[in-house]
Amino acid sequence: MLVLLPPSETKAAGGDGPPLDLDALSCPELTPTRRKLAEALRSLADDVPASLSALGLSPRQSGEVERNAALFDSPTAPALERYTGVLFDALDVASLPAAERARADARLAVASALFGLVRGGDPIPAYRLSAGSSMPGFGTLRGVWRPVLEPVLGESGQLVVDLRSGAYAALARVPGAVDVQVLAENARGERKVVSHHNKSHKGRLARVLAATLDEPTSVHDVIDLARRADMRVEHPSETSLTIVLPA
Repeated sequence: MLVLLPPSETKAAGGDGPPLDLDALSCPELTPTRRKLAEALRSLADDVPASLSALGLSPRQSGEVERNAALFDSPTAPALERYTGVLFDALDVASLPAAERARADARLAVASALFGLVRGGDPIPAYRLSAGSSMPGFGTLRGVWRPVLEPVLGESGQLVVDLRSGAYAALARVPGAVDVQVLAENARGERKVVSHHNKSHKGRLARVLAATLDEPTSVHDVIDLARRADMRVEHPSETSLTIVLPA
Protein backbone atom coordinates (compact mmCIF):
# COMPACT_ATOMS: atom_id res chain seq x y z
CA MET A 1 0.00 0.00 0.00
CA LEU A 2 1.10 3.54 -0.77
CA VAL A 3 -0.49 6.48 1.05
CA LEU A 4 0.02 9.84 -0.68
CA LEU A 5 0.13 12.83 1.66
CA PRO A 6 0.06 16.51 0.79
CA PRO A 7 3.13 18.50 1.87
CA SER A 8 3.01 21.56 4.11
CA GLU A 9 4.08 25.09 3.31
CA THR A 10 5.84 25.16 6.68
CA LYS A 11 8.88 23.00 7.29
CA ALA A 12 10.73 22.16 10.47
CA ALA A 13 14.14 23.81 10.67
CA GLY A 14 17.44 22.02 11.12
CA GLY A 15 18.07 18.31 11.06
CA ASP A 16 20.98 16.01 11.76
CA GLY A 17 21.36 14.40 8.35
CA PRO A 18 24.04 15.14 5.74
CA PRO A 19 23.40 17.69 2.97
CA LEU A 20 20.97 16.83 0.20
CA ASP A 21 21.95 13.88 -1.98
CA LEU A 22 19.40 13.57 -4.75
CA ASP A 23 20.70 10.14 -5.65
CA ALA A 24 19.79 8.90 -2.16
CA LEU A 25 16.07 9.64 -2.56
CA SER A 26 13.44 7.07 -3.46
CA CYS A 27 12.18 6.78 -7.05
CA PRO A 28 15.47 7.37 -8.93
CA GLU A 29 13.47 7.84 -12.14
CA LEU A 30 12.64 11.31 -10.79
CA THR A 31 16.26 12.32 -10.14
CA PRO A 32 16.91 14.24 -13.40
CA THR A 33 13.79 16.39 -12.92
CA ARG A 34 14.57 16.89 -9.24
CA ARG A 35 18.07 18.02 -10.11
CA LYS A 36 16.92 20.54 -12.72
CA LEU A 37 14.35 22.05 -10.36
CA ALA A 38 16.65 22.07 -7.34
CA GLU A 39 19.50 23.74 -9.21
CA ALA A 40 17.11 26.33 -10.69
CA LEU A 41 15.56 27.03 -7.29
CA ARG A 42 19.01 27.45 -5.75
CA SER A 43 20.11 29.83 -8.54
CA LEU A 44 16.87 31.82 -8.31
CA ALA A 45 17.60 32.47 -4.64
CA ASP A 46 20.46 34.76 -5.70
CA ASP A 47 17.77 37.21 -6.83
CA VAL A 48 15.59 37.74 -3.77
CA PRO A 49 12.89 39.92 -5.44
CA ALA A 50 12.55 37.42 -8.30
CA SER A 51 12.35 34.54 -5.81
CA LEU A 52 9.66 36.25 -3.77
CA SER A 53 7.63 36.86 -6.92
CA ALA A 54 8.00 33.31 -8.26
CA LEU A 55 7.15 31.76 -4.90
CA GLY A 56 4.27 34.12 -4.14
CA LEU A 57 5.90 35.41 -0.94
CA SER A 58 6.03 38.79 0.77
CA PRO A 59 9.30 40.58 1.68
CA ARG A 60 8.73 39.51 5.29
CA GLN A 61 9.15 35.89 4.13
CA SER A 62 12.64 36.37 2.70
CA GLY A 63 13.87 33.75 5.16
CA GLU A 64 12.24 31.17 2.88
CA VAL A 65 14.49 32.34 0.05
CA GLU A 66 17.49 31.92 2.36
CA ARG A 67 16.45 28.30 2.86
CA ASN A 68 16.46 27.79 -0.90
CA ALA A 69 19.88 29.42 -1.14
CA ALA A 70 21.21 26.77 1.26
CA LEU A 71 19.38 23.90 -0.43
CA PHE A 72 22.51 21.84 -1.10
CA ASP A 73 24.36 22.79 2.08
CA SER A 74 21.82 22.68 4.94
CA PRO A 75 21.22 19.55 7.06
CA THR A 76 18.51 17.09 6.13
CA ALA A 77 15.80 15.31 8.11
CA PRO A 78 13.42 12.46 7.21
CA ALA A 79 10.51 13.75 5.16
CA LEU A 80 7.92 12.80 7.79
CA GLU A 81 9.82 14.94 10.29
CA ARG A 82 10.50 17.83 7.91
CA TYR A 83 6.88 18.66 7.07
CA THR A 84 4.76 20.25 9.79
CA GLY A 85 1.21 21.48 10.33
CA VAL A 86 -2.20 20.06 11.20
CA LEU A 87 -2.01 16.82 9.19
CA PHE A 88 1.48 15.98 10.41
CA ASP A 89 0.56 16.83 14.00
CA ALA A 90 -2.27 14.28 13.78
CA LEU A 91 0.04 11.74 12.15
CA ASP A 92 2.56 12.30 14.99
CA VAL A 93 5.28 9.98 13.71
CA ALA A 94 7.52 10.85 16.66
CA SER A 95 5.25 8.84 18.97
CA LEU A 96 5.16 5.70 16.80
CA PRO A 97 7.01 2.63 18.14
CA ALA A 98 9.99 1.57 16.03
CA ALA A 99 8.18 -1.14 14.06
CA GLU A 100 5.24 1.16 13.25
CA ARG A 101 7.62 3.97 12.28
CA ALA A 102 9.36 1.60 9.86
CA ARG A 103 6.00 0.80 8.29
CA ALA A 104 5.18 4.51 8.10
CA ASP A 105 8.44 5.21 6.29
CA ALA A 106 7.66 2.45 3.81
CA ARG A 107 3.95 3.14 3.26
CA LEU A 108 3.70 6.93 3.44
CA ALA A 109 4.93 9.27 0.73
CA VAL A 110 4.66 13.05 0.53
CA ALA A 111 3.85 14.88 -2.70
CA SER A 112 6.40 17.61 -3.33
CA ALA A 113 6.61 20.41 -5.86
CA LEU A 114 10.41 20.17 -5.68
CA PHE A 115 11.04 16.42 -5.39
CA GLY A 116 7.88 15.04 -7.00
CA LEU A 117 7.45 12.41 -4.32
CA VAL A 118 9.45 11.52 -1.22
CA ARG A 119 9.08 8.44 0.96
CA GLY A 120 8.68 8.92 4.69
CA GLY A 121 12.33 8.30 5.50
CA ASP A 122 13.88 10.19 2.59
CA PRO A 123 16.35 12.83 3.90
CA ILE A 124 15.45 16.30 2.65
CA PRO A 125 16.35 19.88 3.64
CA ALA A 126 13.96 22.69 4.45
CA TYR A 127 12.88 24.48 1.27
CA ARG A 128 10.08 26.58 -0.21
CA LEU A 129 8.34 25.67 -3.46
CA SER A 130 4.61 25.15 -3.86
CA ALA A 131 2.58 23.41 -6.54
CA GLY A 132 1.28 26.78 -7.70
CA SER A 133 4.70 28.45 -7.92
CA SER A 134 5.94 29.68 -11.30
CA MET A 135 9.58 28.78 -11.79
CA PRO A 136 11.14 30.88 -14.58
CA GLY A 137 11.78 28.73 -17.62
CA PHE A 138 9.69 25.78 -16.45
CA GLY A 139 6.08 26.74 -17.12
CA THR A 140 3.67 25.10 -14.71
CA LEU A 141 4.95 22.51 -12.26
CA ARG A 142 2.07 20.31 -13.33
CA GLY A 143 3.57 20.29 -16.81
CA VAL A 144 6.99 19.46 -15.37
CA TRP A 145 5.91 16.58 -13.14
CA ARG A 146 3.07 14.80 -14.93
CA PRO A 147 5.17 13.18 -17.68
CA VAL A 148 7.66 11.67 -15.22
CA LEU A 149 5.65 11.19 -12.02
CA GLU A 150 2.48 9.62 -13.42
CA PRO A 151 4.31 6.54 -14.79
CA VAL A 152 6.04 6.01 -11.42
CA LEU A 153 2.77 6.11 -9.50
CA GLY A 154 0.76 4.26 -12.13
CA GLU A 155 3.17 1.33 -12.23
CA SER A 156 3.60 0.88 -8.48
CA GLY A 157 1.35 -2.19 -8.44
CA GLN A 158 0.11 -1.22 -4.99
CA LEU A 159 -3.14 -0.03 -3.52
CA VAL A 160 -2.82 3.78 -3.52
CA VAL A 161 -4.72 5.86 -0.97
CA ASP A 162 -4.68 9.48 -2.10
CA LEU A 163 -4.87 12.08 0.68
CA ARG A 164 -3.32 14.89 -1.40
CA SER A 165 -4.90 18.32 -1.77
CA GLY A 166 -6.11 19.39 -5.20
CA ALA A 167 -3.02 21.32 -6.29
CA TYR A 168 -0.73 18.40 -5.53
CA ALA A 169 -3.08 15.78 -6.92
CA ALA A 170 -2.87 17.74 -10.19
CA LEU A 171 0.89 17.13 -10.38
CA ALA A 172 0.21 13.46 -11.14
CA ARG A 173 -3.03 11.59 -11.67
CA VAL A 174 -3.28 8.06 -10.27
CA PRO A 175 -6.05 6.02 -11.96
CA GLY A 176 -7.72 3.65 -9.51
CA ALA A 177 -6.40 5.39 -6.40
CA VAL A 178 -8.71 5.57 -3.40
CA ASP A 179 -9.72 9.21 -3.01
CA VAL A 180 -10.59 10.39 0.51
CA GLN A 181 -12.97 13.25 1.29
CA VAL A 182 -13.82 14.71 4.70
CA LEU A 183 -17.29 16.23 5.19
CA ALA A 184 -19.03 17.77 8.20
CA GLU A 185 -22.71 16.89 8.72
CA ASN A 186 -25.09 19.02 10.80
CA ALA A 187 -28.24 17.92 12.64
CA ARG A 188 -30.32 18.44 9.47
CA GLY A 189 -28.11 16.06 7.51
CA GLU A 190 -26.58 18.87 5.48
CA ARG A 191 -22.93 18.38 4.60
CA LYS A 192 -20.05 20.66 3.72
CA VAL A 193 -16.35 20.36 3.03
CA VAL A 194 -14.15 21.27 5.98
CA SER A 195 -10.58 22.61 6.01
CA HIS A 196 -8.84 22.30 9.38
CA HIS A 197 -10.58 19.06 10.34
CA ASN A 198 -10.01 17.73 6.82
CA LYS A 199 -6.27 17.82 7.45
CA SER A 200 -6.41 16.44 10.98
CA HIS A 201 -8.62 13.48 10.05
CA LYS A 202 -6.52 12.66 7.01
CA GLY A 203 -3.50 12.68 9.31
CA ARG A 204 -5.35 10.40 11.70
CA LEU A 205 -6.24 8.01 8.87
CA ALA A 206 -2.64 8.04 7.64
CA ARG A 207 -1.48 7.04 11.12
CA VAL A 208 -3.95 4.14 11.22
CA LEU A 209 -2.81 2.91 7.80
CA ALA A 210 0.86 3.31 8.66
CA ALA A 211 0.63 1.47 11.97
CA THR A 212 -1.42 -1.60 11.04
CA LEU A 213 0.26 -4.99 10.87
CA ASP A 214 -2.07 -5.90 8.03
CA GLU A 215 -1.29 -4.96 4.45
CA PRO A 216 -4.45 -3.39 3.00
CA THR A 217 -5.07 -4.39 -0.60
CA SER A 218 -8.51 -2.85 -1.27
CA VAL A 219 -10.69 0.10 -0.38
CA HIS A 220 -12.71 -2.27 1.81
CA ASP A 221 -9.61 -3.00 3.91
CA VAL A 222 -9.05 0.74 4.35
CA ILE A 223 -12.66 1.28 5.42
CA ASP A 224 -12.46 -1.59 7.90
CA LEU A 225 -9.32 -0.16 9.52
CA ALA A 226 -10.84 3.33 9.70
CA ARG A 227 -14.02 2.02 11.31
CA ARG A 228 -12.02 0.03 13.82
CA ALA A 229 -10.41 3.33 14.74
CA ASP A 230 -13.90 4.75 15.46
CA MET A 231 -14.07 6.84 12.30
CA ARG A 232 -17.43 7.19 10.55
CA VAL A 233 -16.73 6.22 6.97
CA GLU A 234 -18.94 5.87 3.90
CA HIS A 235 -18.12 4.26 0.57
CA PRO A 236 -19.76 6.21 -2.29
CA SER A 237 -17.82 4.42 -5.03
CA GLU A 238 -15.20 1.71 -5.62
CA THR A 239 -12.42 4.31 -5.65
CA SER A 240 -13.54 6.75 -2.97
CA LEU A 241 -14.43 6.96 0.67
CA THR A 242 -15.86 9.74 2.81
CA ILE A 243 -15.09 10.49 6.43
CA VAL A 244 -18.15 12.11 8.02
CA LEU A 245 -17.79 14.40 11.03
CA PRO A 246 -20.42 16.08 13.19
CA ALA A 247 -20.70 19.78 12.30
